[in-house]
Amino acid sequence: MRFSEFKYERPNYEAIKEEMELLINAFENAKSAKEQIDIIHKVNKIFELTDTMLALSYIRHSLNTKDEFYDNENDYWDEQDPLYEELYNRYYKVLAKSPFRNEIEQELGKQFYIYVDSEVKTMSPEIVEDLQEENKLTSQYDEIIAEALIDFKGEKLTLPALDKYREDKDRTVREAAANARYKFFAEHEETFDQIYDKLIKVRTKMAKKLGLDSFTELGYLRMGRAYTPQAVEKFRKQVLEHIVPVASSLYDAQRKRLGYEELRYFDLGFKYLSGNATPKGDPEWILEQGVKMYHEMSPETADFFDYMVNTELFDVIGRPNKLDAGYCYTIENYQAPFIFANFNGTKGDIDVLTHEVGHAFQGRESRHIELMELRDTTQDSSEIHSMSMEFFAWPWMESFFKEDTKKYKHSHLSGAVEFIPYGIVVDEYQHIIYGNPDLTPAERKVAWRELEKQYLPHKNYTGCDYLERGNFWHQQSHIFTDPFYYIDYVLAQICALQLWKRMHDNREDAWNDYLRLCQAGGKMTFPELVEYGNLKSPFEDGCVSSIITEIKTWLDNNKDLE
Repeated sequence: MRFSEFKYERPNYEAIKEEMELLINAFENAKSAKEQIDIIHKVNKIFELTDTMLALSYIRHSLNTKDEFYDNENDYWDEQDPLYEELYNRYYKVLAKSPFRNEIEQELGKQFYIYVDSEVKTMSPEIVEDLQEENKLTSQYDEIIAEALIDFKGEKLTLPALDKYREDKDRTVREAAANARYKFFAEHEETFDQIYDKLIKVRTKMAKKLGLDSFTELGYLRMGRAYTPQAVEKFRKQVLEHIVPVASSLYDAQRKRLGYEELRYFDLGFKYLSGNATPKGDPEWILEQGVKMYHEMSPETADFFDYMVNTELFDVIGRPNKLDAGYCYTIENYQAPFIFANFNGTKGDIDVLTHEVGHAFQGRESRHIELMELRDTTQDSSEIHSMSMEFFAWPWMESFFKEDTKKYKHSHLSGAVEFIPYGIVVDEYQHIIYGNPDLTPAERKVAWRELEKQYLPHKNYTGCDYLERGNFWHQQSHIFTDPFYYIDYVLAQICALQLWKRMHDNREDAWNDYLRLCQAGGKMTFPELVEYGNLKSPFEDGCVSSIITEIKTWLDNNKDLE
């Protein structure tokens, strides 16, 4: 079946509720672990059904936020999904208290009960209305961004379509494009502040109702963290000591390469005087090169990519009213990962083809795992697969970039280093905000700007009052829609860079470990998965310093670019 043939049908909540109540009652009265495990598998089928319909609704709404039918379905799920969560939470509470817990854990693995215990702690009937409010607020933010049309060069452009001008060779065009973008955000500044203020309040209220000190604690539970805020704080110090100086030197090298006295906020995305690396064909051509690349990469990727293309599980063309995002969402009943993006003619198009395909490949490789709770990776592990795939694709970059290949690899690797301090800012900002939920919007902006000055000292916002006042984070959707998710990218980048280093020594061994990571799904915690892949934990002393020297050497040896 092709994606267009996947059938969406709004689930009957009352019927599912009745079936779940019967299964919960049967679980409580079961006389053996085997009986309870049989019921767990029956419940799994219900989970797969509801998640499939939620996925189809979300994807089709993302494709066109003005589609009346799916706009209504999106509103339905904003209201209804918390009711399903509350229903499933009742099941998890019974599961957590099972007299056969030890036997079930031996059969299904300890990660299963880590997941169950986390679900028990993060849900209560008391917070259903708060979850509905949270969903509505995040949808409001998404729709404002998706429906943005920017007047530029006589055209009305979506935010993704405007991005190519922000990398234009002409500095005046870059400045104009950046200012057009931030004019839109400045016009919505008060609205974004209000949405975020409400989100902070409703999330904090939920945490208190659940008996937690702050939303930070709830956020970590939601994400299934196997580490603490204190561990993340310690990791930040490694980044500050070892990564920030290298990232700053890369920006200074960029300034010298471009011949500027200073880099301005609209220069940061422009790397080379001859222009940034760009793919040498249209979206259809890019996908053709993708077929060739994944056929040559491995037998597993060849089968996987053929399936994705033949089932039409890509929508990568930007257009009005399409969500400004890139994601991969697995449609469970079809075992189908769907890749969503907005190609715009920049190197980011190829990054999507590798990054989101990494997510999709992992999902497809772990489809043999029967339970959804164990098939889906933990949130803090999922980005390892995507960011590592970006580097495994390096040998084929000439197919996409031709004469720009060297520039692409240089910008990709330097960008990986430069991203890490920014990711830290996004994460630490959220720790500050949810640790101090009564801060005013103005105080939050001061906190953001102070973090930028610490971790991103190259930022120069002269001429843009909106950014100088600490508003850059308005465009970071994760802060609104996926609180505390962003550190996952940072930790995964450290893991992916370890694999990049290992590829140079023994690509086959590195690939085999990567494949094992994909096939493990969500059966392990982040620390366990890292160890399973023969990687060093980013939290371990010396991890960051162990990779940065070789990266800096590679960049220094490949800096003869114009």
